[in-house]
Amino acid sequence: MTGTIAHSQLAPLPAEVPFRIVSRTIGTGAYACIKKAAPLHKDNPIFAVKFINKNYAQRYGRIKPKQIQMETTLHKHVGVHQNIIEFFDTGENVDWTWIAMELAEGGDLFDKIEADAGVTQDVAHVYFTQLINAVGYMHSKGVGHRDIKPENVLLSADGDLKLADFGMATLFEYHGKRKMAVTLCGSPPYVAPEVLSCSSQGDKKGSGYMADLADIWSCGVVLFVLLAGNTPWNKPTEGLDEYGQPNEFSEYIATQGRPNDELWQGLPVEVLSLLRGMMKINTTSRFSLEDVRRHPWFTRSNKFMDKKGRLTNPVSLATNMFESLKISLGDDALSATQRSTHSDAMDVDQSSLKPMAALSSTQPTTPAEDMLFDWEAPAHLPVSSTQPANGLAHSSTQSGLTSGYLADEPSMSQFAATPSVPMSRTQMARQFRDILPAQSLTRFFSTWTLNLLVPLILEALSRLAVPVPSFPRPSAQDSECQIKVRTIDGRSCTLSGNITICVISDGVVEVMFLKASGDPLEWRRFFKKVTVLCRDAVFKPDE
Repeated sequence: MTGTIAHSQLAPLPAEVPFRIVSRTIGTGAYACIKKAAPLHKDNPIFAVKFINKNYAQRYGRIKPKQIQMETTLHKHVGVHQNIIEFFDTGENVDWTWIAMELAEGGDLFDKIEADAGVTQDVAHVYFTQLINAVGYMHSKGVGHRDIKPENVLLSADGDLKLADFGMATLFEYHGKRKMAVTLCGSPPYVAPEVLSCSSQGDKKGSGYMADLADIWSCGVVLFVLLAGNTPWNKPTEGLDEYGQPNEFSEYIATQGRPNDELWQGLPVEVLSLLRGMMKINTTSRFSLEDVRRHPWFTRSNKFMDKKGRLTNPVSLATNMFESLKISLGDDALSATQRSTHSDAMDVDQSSLKPMAALSSTQPTTPAEDMLFDWEAPAHLPVSSTQPANGLAHSSTQSGLTSGYLADEPSMSQFAATPSVPMSRTQMARQFRDILPAQSLTRFFSTWTLNLLVPLILEALSRLAVPVPSFPRPSAQDSECQIKVRTIDGRSCTLSGNITICVISDGVVEVMFLKASGDPLEWRRFFKKVTVLCRDAVFKPDE
């Protein structure tokens, strides 16, 4: 963990708060962490609290105290909506600002969507409708989100979409007067082109852009990703790809929104019509939210949802999504899943980050600085990058034990020839989360011992050009270790998290891929690549 600062070296979290912490850290970043909390002397309700370290936010995130105050002010100003994370309270001391808010118990929406495959039209329609409802409500309050991307699209326990994170929000209209934004912000694949071309950068003052119109563009990209399982481009700027050909965005412009691309060609005609309206380069002719709501694809009937955007059959919806998650261990993990993987390393969310290797088959680079500090890293054992020995480390007795132990484990379904919901979950299901659990499905199980399994995982990371620190090798008697990951994904955005390897019962090891920051769909793609490269050690349902 070279380059990190231990949590104990930071100022302690504020003690005088009107709640008590009831969980370990559930989300991390360069200068913020999120924990579960509950009212003092009570067990319920459980809510989320975001702690922002003011010093680190300003030093590393270039976020001034006024911007942190703006986040809380605008979140509170927006008020209550069924598809927006609700604001509860805020407070601060000299070192920290804390924000108490609704807990999205269902986890990340895009953690439950298959990379490079997407979801059915009905599922996409449900979540696109709820996203438009959330954004429309924000805009009615004069607030633009400016950072609409999968990382900020969460789920309630009942499976409803919850738009989160007001850190980039701005007030674009107040008392009927509209104002232009000039701040460069957002995530490159999802940001509108005018945000890049009309923002102030350095000493150059930008002409400005309208935050609400930029949000509409971002919603269009999210719809594309829901259906295709991939983004349409790295960022909306023209140029040449690594082969000297016009890049994806250049082709989009040249064809007036009709690129000859397999992902675009695979979308339904009505969806293409809607996307072209939402992603018009000329903002004066770009669809308004009213135009979106009138579009035939938006007004289509949906078996999972009523006309007000409320879920009518969340268990069936969850089942549809669950059975779409599949990992084929026979795939080639080193083949290009992106149509373009040239690395620009532009991350306008955190401009101070250093570029690192993309997920490719090139040689790895030296590990760069990880998260600025380790919020709450569990105790873990050292690991090694040496080659694994050949052969499985389990017997037929262990195999039988593993089969029984994992019979009802949800994440096992994605390795089956035909993914399906375990019978035990189907019989008891009453809510969305009874089928699709909140915890990430980016995990696999193995009967290999740690001293064989960990080097295999490290070798897979090396083959994917993901830099990892060098550690001594664990022994067969060790029971837990952790590998920190920080890289640039296939769309030139930062991706970081931990791979935690734990012995959970006699002869059974769980390998969990826990995302800290970055696009959840890209994290799943990364998980799949590593898993395929480790196929010999992965326990499969039919074993």
